Amino acid sequence: MKLIQSRDNAFFKSLKRLAESGRERRKTGQTLLDGVHLVEAYEAAFGPVDALVVAESALANGEITQLLAGREPVVLADVLMRDLGLVDTPSGLIAMAAMPQQAAALDLSADAIVLDGVQDPGNVGTLLRTAAAAGISQAILGPGCASPWSPKVLRAGQGAHFVLAIHEEVDLSVFMADYHGTTAVTTLELATSLYDARWSGPLAWVFGAEGQGVRPELLAAAGLRIRIPMPGKIESLNVAAAAAVCLFEVLRRRLA
Repeated sequence: MKLIQSRDNAFFKSLKRLAESGRERRKTGQTLLDGVHLVEAYEAAFGPVDALVVAESALANGEITQLLAGREPVVLADVLMRDLGLVDTPSGLIAMAAMPQQAAALDLSADAIVLDGVQDPGNVGTLLRTAAAAGISQAILGPGCASPWSPKVLRAGQGAHFVLAIHEEVDLSVFMADYHGTTAVTTLELATSLYDARWSGPLAWVFGAEGQGVRPELLAAAGLRIRIPMPGKIESLNVAAAAAVCLFEVLRRRLA
């Protein structure tokens, strides 16, 4: 195993660029995955990653050791692994992997989750994970969203990226106008309770930026305005929590 201890090492510099720069990820077509679960999910969907990198102290971790069996990882000094700053609590194992190709075309007749300017990486990853768990097939991201292929979003998504068709930088007004199903947005203004609302066919749920919500022009274009009943003394939900309530209410009705 090769041990890297210097910040001047060319391979470490390439990892650092991928960790910090969306432009570098787009240029190289690669990203970084943190943790055994994410690596296993990626390899189950797309085959072997390009490189495995392990912190020196993590070589004694049984789960990591099992994944590394028969492979030749690159070993980073612990201080260098921390310097990458991928996530708040690094697992000790990362992988360099090719980013899956974006789906060629939007499916205007399939369920979707639509994100309008959601900037927090943890929220974007959790939204993707929730959508995948609820059986949604595609995620539509408008301009201003956190990059879905950043390490923090990937970590929060926990493999959702590998089962969703993810579309970035989409003109959401055009998508909503062309969509063949019903578009729905959560709001407190002139809205119907989620539990009283009626719909049929495919649904595209639009969720907006933290604090600002969905832009007015998209709110006006939505076919359904949905309010989540909250009898407690709290005025709003985190966007990822709101999405979970809505998506699993749809699933509950369909299963019934």
